[in-house]
Amino acid sequence: MPATDTVVLVHGIWMTGLEMAVLRWQLGRCGYRTRVFHYASLRRDPAGNARRLSAFLDRIDGDGAIHLLTHSLGGVIACHALADTRPERLGRVLMLGAPLQGSALARHLHGRGLTRWLLGRAARHGLLEAAPECPRGIEVGMIAGLSGYGIGRLLFHRLPRPNDGTVALDETEHPSVGSRMHVRHGHFGMLFSPRVAQAACRFFDCGRFDAS
Repeated sequence: MPATDTVVLVHGIWMTGLEMAVLRWQLGRCGYRTRVFHYASLRRDPAGNARRLSAFLDRIDGDGAIHLLTHSLGGVIACHALADTRPERLGRVLMLGAPLQGSALARHLHGRGLTRWLLGRAARHGLLEAAPECPRGIEVGMIAGLSGYGIGRLLFHRLPRPNDGTVALDETEHPSVGSRMHVRHGHFGMLFSPRVAQAACRFFDCGRFDAS
């Protein structure tokens, strides 16, 4: 019997991982085992959370590949983790709306004393600057949203366009990303999109977003 691959889901800032339950269920229907990496997005900086992610991946049993599915800040943390060490069983890495070039919204919030606290320690070596590059040979995909009315538009009316309501499309560009897909969803809505879930399964299956 072939080994079963595992997909580790990594949530974004202010989240717990519960909001990724629909994606987790859809991945299970595709035949993947799933695990959720929960981390303290405000109390620890991305580098510290990256070390915990690496340790979490090392503890996953089985013989199949271990893929990563990250959302928002989770993609930044994954870049930090993979820049330091590459797990032996690492498969593919898929990011949803990850601001790998830093976040204009975060810089806006950080520049104002009344809102700086909203970022906690996620700002330092995280949302204010570009994420480190992943080592060569790692397949990294990005699904970015082109529409939505997220917290970014509420707190920062000059968010660069196009955007998903929180993260600008340009902020998802990064040298580590080899495959891209754009969807008409918002930053949070991607987590509940059947199209995004199907694309994720295809990407983990064969490294492509389309069905061909």
